[in-house]
Amino acid sequence: MLKLLHLFITSSKPVVEILLITSVGLYMALDGVNLLGPDARKYLNDIVFYVFNPSLVGSRLADSVTYDSLVKMWFMPINLLLTFIIGSLLGWIVILITKPPSHLRGLIVGCCAAGNLGNMPLIIIPAVCKDKGGPFGDPENCNKYGMGYVALSMAMGSVYIWTYVYNLMRVLSNSPIETQPSIESNCKVPLISSREEEEDNHKVGRWDRFKRRMVSLSEKVNLSTIFAPTTIAAIIALVIGLINPVRELIIGNVAPLGVLQDSVTLVGDGAIPATTLIIGGNLLKGMRSSGMKRSSIVGVLVARYILLPISGVLIVRGAYKLDLITSEPLYQFVLLIQYSVPPAMSLGTITQLFGAGESECSVIMLWAYGLASVSLTAWPTFFMWLVA
Repeated sequence: MLKLLHLFITSSKPVVEILLITSVGLYMALDGVNLLGPDARKYLNDIVFYVFNPSLVGSRLADSVTYDSLVKMWFMPINLLLTFIIGSLLGWIVILITKPPSHLRGLIVGCCAAGNLGNMPLIIIPAVCKDKGGPFGDPENCNKYGMGYVALSMAMGSVYIWTYVYNLMRVLSNSPIETQPSIESNCKVPLISSREEEEDNHKVGRWDRFKRRMVSLSEKVNLSTIFAPTTIAAIIALVIGLINPVRELIIGNVAPLGVLQDSVTLVGDGAIPATTLIIGGNLLKGMRSSGMKRSSIVGVLVARYILLPISGVLIVRGAYKLDLITSEPLYQFVLLIQYSVPPAMSLGTITQLFGAGESECSVIMLWAYGLASVSLTAWPTFFMWLVA
């Protein structure tokens, strides 16, 4: 009973931190204070997108990734990708069942797909490692290796968010505008008869049709947006981390250019507080008026806190049975935790960039993080029992 209470307090700590910072953002957005109004949130959001998030991902990834670590943890990027794919499929099911407004479809899929792989595991893993009688062995080694797992998880999760989820939300949020035909267009006489039009269509080959479809798809997807600043930072960090001469020059306490790494890390530490303040500011609008249905909110919570963790148990234990991952309890525990965290805070940044669903995102975050203390107590307790 005492261990359960300790785990509850441990898992509640990051949730309380986020809720407290969110309340500060809410207060700063009040009309009487007006320190975080719509324009201020937009400018702060741009700073998060172009400066804070790339610095956060770059510093974490360059510090944690080496050739040996990638070989040992090769399944983790696949496991993370599966959390995003399964989550997006669950989000699409929520959309089909609850039928939300079209501009909120991307938000719902994003909340189901992208989990908080940053400050949640960063606080949970050291806390569970403190228990000397736990299943993870020596607390010092547990904390050392556990934080390495979390750093890679956080960095790869950010890459997936800013490549997969970012573009998925952008495409789903941009619903086509239906235009009513004008009276003039209805009265116009067609210049080409229907029979001539059919003959022309027959003349158009399959290759031309294929090219038209690809052009249409490229206009929708806008491949240039895949290389968001965070993605570019991740690529640079991988190059630094995997090339030993460059790594020894920049990474480490005795590195000649270690001040670069320290500076980037210092800037990146501002990402999570700034994003949380923005969500708090957007919450004020959501409390006044929100287009999000209750059924959609319930659907997101069920997907993230029930269906996704169950899927994670099946996948991770299946990978263990097939000898795809080692029997190390801590590694399996980190893989399982990736399925049970609340939605990612960076979703607030994405909705702010698109200008669609900012207030609704804050409402979902409020409910999700309000219930996270229960979810992050029940599931980790079960996971620790499962991997022990």
